[in-house]
Amino acid sequence: MRIGVPAETRQGERLVAASPASVAQLVKLGYEVVVEAGAGTQASFLDAQYQDAGATLVTAQEAWGADIVTCVNAPKPGQIRLLTPGATLVATMAPHSNEKLVASLAKRGVTALALDAVPRISRAQAIDVLSTMSNVAGYRAVIEAAEHYGGMFTGQVTAAGKTAPATVFVIGAGVAGLAAIGAASSLGAQVRAFDVRPEVAEQIESMGGTFVSAPEAQQEISADGYAKPLTEAQQAAAMDVYAAEAAKADVIITTALVRGTAPTTITADVVAVMRPGSVIVDLAASGGGNCELTVPGRTVTSDNGVAIVGYTDLTSRMPRHTSTLFGTNIVHFMALLTPAKDGILALDLEDPVQRGMTVAHAGEVMWPPPPVAVSAAPAPAAAQGPSEEELAEKARLEREAAIAKAKRRNWLYGAGALAALLLLAFADTDTVKHLTVFALAVIVGFYVISNVKHSLHTPLMAQTNAISGIILVGALLQIGSADPVVSTLSFIAAAVASINIFGGFLVTYRMLGMFRKDA
Repeated sequence: MRIGVPAETRQGERLVAASPASVAQLVKLGYEVVVEAGAGTQASFLDAQYQDAGATLVTAQEAWGADIVTCVNAPKPGQIRLLTPGATLVATMAPHSNEKLVASLAKRGVTALALDAVPRISRAQAIDVLSTMSNVAGYRAVIEAAEHYGGMFTGQVTAAGKTAPATVFVIGAGVAGLAAIGAASSLGAQVRAFDVRPEVAEQIESMGGTFVSAPEAQQEISADGYAKPLTEAQQAAAMDVYAAEAAKADVIITTALVRGTAPTTITADVVAVMRPGSVIVDLAASGGGNCELTVPGRTVTSDNGVAIVGYTDLTSRMPRHTSTLFGTNIVHFMALLTPAKDGILALDLEDPVQRGMTVAHAGEVMWPPPPVAVSAAPAPAAAQGPSEEELAEKARLEREAAIAKAKRRNWLYGAGALAALLLLAFADTDTVKHLTVFALAVIVGFYVISNVKHSLHTPLMAQTNAISGIILVGALLQIGSADPVVSTLSFIAAAVASINIFGGFLVTYRMLGMFRKDA
């Protein structure tokens, strides 16, 4: 079968549905790939690169007339007429709000597969173009914020003085929000983030941000993976959080977009109390905007000097990488539709992923799809707990065991101290000095090593290797002593130091191997 990749015709669009790399992968699946001449030019993909990858350059009419057509945006009426009845269209379509388009495709006899209708289940993540677009948009939002912000994101300490890092507040910790948090953190900003789902706190912190905790404004997610609508009390509490954080922020990035609709999170009153020169990047501008002052597609400045960026083409502002990722999503989807890798599309409507994306088939409208069944194991019956008498007896035995252990430890400490005093009383001056140094080294070493974080254990290994080397040299110098005690201790010290050095180098070697490109 032939896959056609036409050029995008939407005003200002720079993306393309396939990169040369994804074309090569589609060819490996057995498909013949045709690309409209010049389709990838705006994404820095030359026609020659597509030809080298195995594609054939064709006209727009030939690309739209292929057995399978894949594109970024939904087709226009004139392009729908170019589709062959019985063909398959793979594109973003917004079927939940574009009933006329879906009806037109069904009337044409086209099998329409909406890339933006991927079910929110784990095995469908590789074909989720919404996550791909959100990831790029979140990253680009930080770039736009840095462009409009009148200062540096990272703090600076120079001979001329120092500057504080920018404070970035991110609303929403979905794919776009997490990407924005990671990008802003990597630029050195102090990032704070809030989401109505409390379970994302760990994800926010893993990306370098600080989670703004507000239990009264948070709730659990619904069964379809989206946040449930906030109650009036939760909404009021959330708005209080937004206002408080906005007053301290230099940059605000909003990402709240639920099923194409953007709830208001930043009111005009909140903007009015922000510092002049602050920036708001509204990633939900396509749905009307999270900020009351957002103008979709434009950047406006409030009366108090706050820039509100409402661009709706953030992904198109990074066309090369976005097209590459989008094309990879298409490859994963086509691999699912081509289990035999023979270049023949085999649509399986029993598969919840494929059925969930099918909006039109065999002349019928297939939207909305049936809900995806989520299996859940029944909660295990709660085991009967011990009685109060059993708990009290257990606590009494634990207390007695702890007291006995403390007594034994105190006796051992006392015996050790007495032995040390007797040894020091009858030892010569040199022995006393050596024992004193040894005792101090043990104490200092214990507190230093025990307080080192796990992440620093490998760098610490290099330092202990150097110390072990000194011990090994000293032991070798004393190992031939006429005193059998000195000779024995020297041998033990040399053996232990050698084991430590060997183990340290082995661990370091394995760690460095993790960073080798050919590993």
